[in-house]
Amino acid sequence: MALEHLLEVGEGIPAPEKIRRAANLQDVRAEHARSLADPHGFWGEQAKRFRWSQPWTRVLEWRVPDHKWFLGGKLNITENALDRHADGPRRNHRAFVCIDEDGTERSITYGELRDLVSRLASGLRSLGVGVGDRVIIYMPLTLEGIASMLAVARLGAVHSVVYAGLGVGALRDRIVDAGAKLIIAGDVGFRRGKVVELQGIVDEAVTGLDVKNIVWFQRRGSGGRALKEGEVDFRDLVQRSKPDVAPVQVDSEHPLFILYTSGSTGKPKGVVHVHGGYMVGTAYHLRTFYDIKDDDVFWCTSDIGWVVGHSYIVYAPLVEGITTVVREGAIDFPDPGIAWRVVEKHKVNVIFTAPTALRMFMKFGGELPAKSNLSSLRLITVAGEPLNPEACRWAFEHLVEGGKRGFIADNWWQTELGGPALGTPLCIPSRPGAVGLALPGVDAVVVDTDGKEVPRGQGGVLALRGPFPHMMRTVWGDHQRWAQYWEEIPGQVYAAGDVASWDNDGYFTVLGRSDDVLNVAGHRIGTADVESALVSHPAIAEAAVIGIPDPVKGEGIKAFCILRAGRKATPELEGELIQHVRHELGPIATPSSIKVVDKLPKTRSGKIVRRLLKAQELGKDAGDLSTLEE
Repeated sequence: MALEHLLEVGEGIPAPEKIRRAANLQDVRAEHARSLADPHGFWGEQAKRFRWSQPWTRVLEWRVPDHKWFLGGKLNITENALDRHADGPRRNHRAFVCIDEDGTERSITYGELRDLVSRLASGLRSLGVGVGDRVIIYMPLTLEGIASMLAVARLGAVHSVVYAGLGVGALRDRIVDAGAKLIIAGDVGFRRGKVVELQGIVDEAVTGLDVKNIVWFQRRGSGGRALKEGEVDFRDLVQRSKPDVAPVQVDSEHPLFILYTSGSTGKPKGVVHVHGGYMVGTAYHLRTFYDIKDDDVFWCTSDIGWVVGHSYIVYAPLVEGITTVVREGAIDFPDPGIAWRVVEKHKVNVIFTAPTALRMFMKFGGELPAKSNLSSLRLITVAGEPLNPEACRWAFEHLVEGGKRGFIADNWWQTELGGPALGTPLCIPSRPGAVGLALPGVDAVVVDTDGKEVPRGQGGVLALRGPFPHMMRTVWGDHQRWAQYWEEIPGQVYAAGDVASWDNDGYFTVLGRSDDVLNVAGHRIGTADVESALVSHPAIAEAAVIGIPDPVKGEGIKAFCILRAGRKATPELEGELIQHVRHELGPIATPSSIKVVDKLPKTRSGKIVRRLLKAQELGKDAGDLSTLEE
């Protein structure tokens, strides 16, 4: 598959010698070779760092597409994330510094966090939550949201966090698909100084569903509505419960969480991750790729509603016993300099953010970061979408003194993979435009549609030739959908859904999605989801959406709609449609613009040819259109 290089790969930029010498990972190529030559020994060695109530008998069992790790082992990830530290010398070490958008701050130690989680788990247990039960968490980025995840996991139940901002339809679909027994929800969130109403979304989403209880984290105080039958106040539940829940020991392969991610069909995929392998893999990469030291302060700017927040706000940092900054709200509010003031005040050492954020910061220039003391900051890592060379070079120049004081590291992974798969560790030079090498444990390759490796320098399909511990296990309720990842391309490889190229040094460049999945500010959104939301409006007969370049988000959404008979295109209708999609799917899926058309380009079999719409929009060649209907 010959592909145009969309990203220019520049010359390498090495990490400062002092930082490189102190890096936790000194030779990524040797470590990578060892991990592939002996995955049993490599990952078994990593797993021994943690507490297991029952040791495993075998590290890996692998029969395409199914992989199991640390077979026979028993543990609970929260014992390693909380009790292991709270019972030891790090009991009084800060686990989180939580910052509200208005600047209000709270810190909590490992001992205090264990107490909070145990009380909440006790309360949830009193409401009937037990091993294997599914709990939906629809919470803002708060300490209480994090504690909810941990409390569910402590009981051996399975949490499914839904980003607090997704609309009624998206929330309802996830409640139904997971078969949720209970919901933990916030009544409001805060973003850009405004109140984000959540309670009404939950109320509408659960109408007619058999949800036993809703636990409300009420931030409005006396301004909130009275609780109804089956509803419980979060704070009351914690206060009346005792910290008497020990971590329930479960099998290494026991589900930890379901996280829904958009696919190219209308139904979101419930990605399943498990206690054992997910813990071992994500913690390994936090130490090696993210280069975290015991006394570091780490700031991941994601949200608990996404996999990055699961892995690198909650679980891996707690497992490794470090301090993490958590900040609710927009990263550029109340002004674009707030991020750098947070770094200065809390002496942040490592940031994990998105290319979208770097492009936004670049838009405001280098003057803002120059006003803050960033001397503590030695590493900035980004993921979620390709990091364009211009933003990478700007970050080197203005955030780490031209590379004299720190390093910028790109990395690539997916909800399905749980943690980094490709990246640029401190021990190798960064090449703007390239994401980096295959990381230890990852056997990555670029192939054509027949599963054959493409020559270096050419484009193809990014594929993985085997599993690693933190890779997903199945799609909830639809194991065949998981098997399809391994069946799309011959050769028993996992097709990542991205197109990429690689060079003679093994550096990969990820060029974008190969299917109909949009990437808006690092968030994967299925075209089918947005189109379905549009067509659910009484004015719309058909719809197609495409991603268009956006200088900040990476991709914006443009919709093409055919009206139903008797309807007319008006500015008021466009606004109504945008609000309709916002209600159904949430702000991140809101189209930037809507164009009313008489017809949509389709193949003879009736499939909409979105690439033609995109090519026309961008003034590019659409390629082979032989299947287009006349």
